[in-house]
Amino acid sequence: MHADYPIPADGASGLDDGSNENEWAAPAAEATPLFWQADKARPRPRRLAEETPIALTYNRVSHAVMMATPADLSDFARGFSLNERIVEQVSEIEEIEIVAAPRGAVELRLWITPARMEALDHRRRNLTGAMGCGLCGLDSLEEAMRPLPVVRHDLRLHGEQIAAACAALWPAQALGQETRAVHAAGFWTPEAALVALREDVGRHNALDKLAGGLVTAGQDPSQGVLVMTSRVSIELIQKAAIMGVQVLAAVSAPTLLAVREAEAAGITLIGIARADGFEIFTHAERILGAL
Repeated sequence: MHADYPIPADGASGLDDGSNENEWAAPAAEATPLFWQADKARPRPRRLAEETPIALTYNRVSHAVMMATPADLSDFARGFSLNERIVEQVSEIEEIEIVAAPRGAVELRLWITPARMEALDHRRRNLTGAMGCGLCGLDSLEEAMRPLPVVRHDLRLHGEQIAAACAALWPAQALGQETRAVHAAGFWTPEAALVALREDVGRHNALDKLAGGLVTAGQDPSQGVLVMTSRVSIELIQKAAIMGVQVLAAVSAPTLLAVREAEAAGITLIGIARADGFEIFTHAERILGAL
């Protein structure tokens, strides 16, 4: 049987200097750059986020290599598989094994049902381009712009709740506060406030990790606010729609394509979320008093 090995939260099994090739790195490590100020340079320690190749294989067939932060990797495996439609539900992932590879890399070995593997093989045979960070393993332009599911429309929130969701993100970003170099995706509900947060050097990876964490916890992504630290591009809207998210709020602006796709998918898209307000780009009816 294959095991789903947890990653120690404190990175105790990783070596910052990379001297042990059979260990994966900690999510962050200390460096000592020279800080230049007033014509003088002095050492000033700083925590830096780790970035390492994460290979995803399905039934021992290589699928993608992502540059990601080596933490919450079980969540990443599940969320990536769901958001990229390799599986339709988490029960189709039979087992996960996390294996240390040379030079700090990690292999996520997933075993999926025969039917899902057959579908993935068909998708791979028709692959026409290289796999990328946000839209991985797609076999055509049509697949990249696939129609999205329309999300539920039963959530209503006050503007103060959107502000509270956004304000809750930074205090919970332990790795972000250490390194100032990672993205975060969080999930906030009116009943429980911030219930989950995942961080990664890649915004897509952070969202995939969050998706995996929510499904593992049995949390419904439609009944709260997805909060992100990044700009909102099309692939994030696609992942959010697949998750069933009704409200997505981000600190940066969306692209025009993201706005169009959010409108079509029924997602309330909020951007430029700051302490003094935010901008609602689509489906403002979910925000009480906005219309």
